[in-house]
Amino acid sequence: MRAFGKNEATLNTHFPAAVVGGGPAGLAAALALGAAGCDVLLAAPPHLAHGGAPDNRTAALFSGSIELLKNLDAWETIAPASAPIAGIRIIDDTGGLLRAPELVFSAAEVELDAFGWNVPNSALVSGLIRAAERNGSRVRLHSTAGIARIDVEEGAAKLTTREGETFTAGLVVGADGRGSLCRQAAGIGTRSWTYSQSAIATSFQHSRPHRDLSSEFHRPAGPFTTVPLKGLASSLVWVERPEEAQRLAALDDAAFREILEERLMGLLGSVGEIKSRAVFPLSGLTAEVFGRNRVALVGEAGHVIPPIGAQGLNLGLRDAATLADCVADARAAGQDIGSGPVLDAYSARRRVDVTSRIATVDVLNRSLISTLGPVHLARGLGLVALKTLGPLRRIAVREGLAPASAGADLLHANGAQRLAERASGTARHSAA
Repeated sequence: MRAFGKNEATLNTHFPAAVVGGGPAGLAAALALGAAGCDVLLAAPPHLAHGGAPDNRTAALFSGSIELLKNLDAWETIAPASAPIAGIRIIDDTGGLLRAPELVFSAAEVELDAFGWNVPNSALVSGLIRAAERNGSRVRLHSTAGIARIDVEEGAAKLTTREGETFTAGLVVGADGRGSLCRQAAGIGTRSWTYSQSAIATSFQHSRPHRDLSSEFHRPAGPFTTVPLKGLASSLVWVERPEEAQRLAALDDAAFREILEERLMGLLGSVGEIKSRAVFPLSGLTAEVFGRNRVALVGEAGHVIPPIGAQGLNLGLRDAATLADCVADARAAGQDIGSGPVLDAYSARRRVDVTSRIATVDVLNRSLISTLGPVHLARGLGLVALKTLGPLRRIAVREGLAPASAGADLLHANGAQRLAERASGTARHSAA
């Protein structure tokens, strides 16, 4: 993979749009805006493109996210390293007196080959960067140690890099994480919260096939989730109380393997090689709006969600697709793409999806760690209903994969062509 080795963009100039941040959400936003007809500057540290510590994390991406990657010409590069998720199994391991039945959702129930794919982060970033390099006529990669300052001026925002370079953009896309400088520069407030939980993230080899099933054990400390990787391997997100998570992560491989096999209840056979482990505290954050003062927020700059239910990055990719939709509409109408009405439209379109996902994950997580019997009873009855009522199951699955509020063109087949037509004004369209 080629690095952000040389700066292809000439600074001290103007770009219709600039993306700050080179993670998956930022890269996808840059490519999506390019598909909408914008020239885009992508400013990111070089270590996000190459080198640095190995990233053993993975992301479970649903079908809409995969369609987005296909439309951005990135999926063909990413797919060989990814594994399909053909089913999701939920196992009640809370130890309560009223144990809910094991529940398995199959992609075939909703006429899909797979709910999505489990994608290694390194392969995802690499594939998106290669797509950006192929699309050099629209997306220009600029290597920088970071953006030091953003000043919102009349008609544009001025960005200054840590190296002292400056440029202006009509629209700034903040993809710079939960401590977002872009969000601060736009004067956007946040609401944040924490959980008395931490998650261990790793991956491991095992002796029995996973059969393309993701398994989620509901435990009193939080979910314990395995997601299939290629071959006899799975990724793991193991939620525990903070002190217990630190203790487990510090164990040697033999001791960690023994406890992991016990938690798996023999589901995947014996555990082999275990990759490096990372521990991070669970927390949440949401911005009061997702666009203001020429800044649009995507990914964790706008919302942080615990790693439960595989919602986080899928939300960020839907941000990118929806922003491109709003920009395409604005371009077709001859509007300033960084203007207040455009950012208001983007914020309104993302609000329901983000708020509902955060609420759902929060309720599920708190229902597991609650000590109240009625809460566990309600959760168990809900799982029973999902197991026995076919129509309810299908509604729940479809809404989980593709919420009704996510109507961006790039999330659907042939979306890139439709988006380009809208951006050029050659197709009739209406704002969703």
